[in-house]
Amino acid sequence: MKPEDGKKSLFSKLPSVEKLLVSTSCEPVTEKYGRDLTAKAIREVVECVRNDIRSGDEASFPENESAWMDKAGSLLSEWTAPTLKSAINCTGVVVHTNLGRSQLAGEALNAVMEASRAAVNLEYNLSSGCRGERDRHVEDLLIRLTGSEAATVVNNNAAAVLLTLNTLSNGREAIVSRGELIEIGGSFRLPEIMSQSGSVLREVGTTNRTHLHDYESAITGSTGVILKAHTSNYRVVGFTCAPGLKELSGLARKTSVPLLVDLGSGTLTGLDRFGLSTEPTVSATISDGADIVTFSGDKLLGGPQCGIIAGRKDLVDKIRKNHLKRALRCCKLTLAGLSATLRLYLNPADAIDKIPTLRHLSREIDQIKGTATEVSTILKKFFGGAAEIFPIHDISRAGSGALPEVDIKSVSVAIRHKTISPDELADWFRKLDTSILGRIEDDLYRLDMRCIDSPDQIGVIIEGVTPPP
Repeated sequence: MKPEDGKKSLFSKLPSVEKLLVSTSCEPVTEKYGRDLTAKAIREVVECVRNDIRSGDEASFPENESAWMDKAGSLLSEWTAPTLKSAINCTGVVVHTNLGRSQLAGEALNAVMEASRAAVNLEYNLSSGCRGERDRHVEDLLIRLTGSEAATVVNNNAAAVLLTLNTLSNGREAIVSRGELIEIGGSFRLPEIMSQSGSVLREVGTTNRTHLHDYESAITGSTGVILKAHTSNYRVVGFTCAPGLKELSGLARKTSVPLLVDLGSGTLTGLDRFGLSTEPTVSATISDGADIVTFSGDKLLGGPQCGIIAGRKDLVDKIRKNHLKRALRCCKLTLAGLSATLRLYLNPADAIDKIPTLRHLSREIDQIKGTATEVSTILKKFFGGAAEIFPIHDISRAGSGALPEVDIKSVSVAIRHKTISPDELADWFRKLDTSILGRIEDDLYRLDMRCIDSPDQIGVIIEGVTPPP
């Protein structure tokens, strides 16, 4: 038989979609996924097999109706599987942008769950029975914790900067030092955000040195705002100069030009208590004279993703009335999680103990070493003699642009497998039902233990799993 004849024979055997849909093998599939979606999957499977026949791959041809439906069922399972998966962060980066940044405290999780499963008074004043303002669920807490006069919240910090600039300097100049024209993750650049806001960028100074008189000389009747961007994700070192915040605020008062400070990762508590370099707190920034401060909710604060705008009441009220705010506002789930997180800050000890980001940043090295020892024991038993496993001193990072040059002492569990490479080992850990994400360094696969609260987090995942070959 000629190859062409074999192909024709297989083409003639391709079942119709309708035939497979009414087959006994299809009943449990349609019951689970519905008839329409099942029909689409069958149609795609038939087309794939048809293409395989054209390319000469005849081995993929299903033997019977059950085999056809197995292929369709696999495709449906792939289509309907969630793409967001739980993962264990052993990368050594505490607030990892690619892993969703901060984990929420238990109290915040409960608040989000409560808000998601019932009607809530999001914009409803229970006292008056009239329409309310959604900011009120977090504003008083932010005022208390930052020393600001007022506060509002949008969906992330880039939005906070965008909205503030659009309100205060749309069509006018925003003065910023060349050394602070930052780029954040995902290639989002401050000049582009300023442009989208309608502000006219007015650069002053140089990359490494900007003086107070540079700002003062740039102020004209067209000036809308002075912008200071905290360089949280990099450092300019060496022959540098920049005016302090108090100097800038003095100039702002003298010229009646609002001073906007973008803190980026922003923190409500001093990190020096953890033995880390001092990041400017929101309250200190406001105390030093900033008229408006913008910062993230899901970085060092340890809450859900949002952008917080805090400062002078007259300016915040003006920002709140900007129609663009509706496009950038937060949903009830974000506000519930943020409110619960902020309430923990009312008792600093509670915040450090219960907010995962603060807890992980503040962990003592001896605690981490103990966790690494226990996890090493678990993994040695799991891998048997197939891998060399041992604790190793390591370095963690805060992540998400915070403390860019600060080495945070940590301990990792190092794994050197005898038959597979570090890349293959990383791939194996990554493809577990709950991914375990580490990093490769010095030809070792490393699982940093700073963010591991209990060795069971690792043990439970690999229990019953077959080790890599």
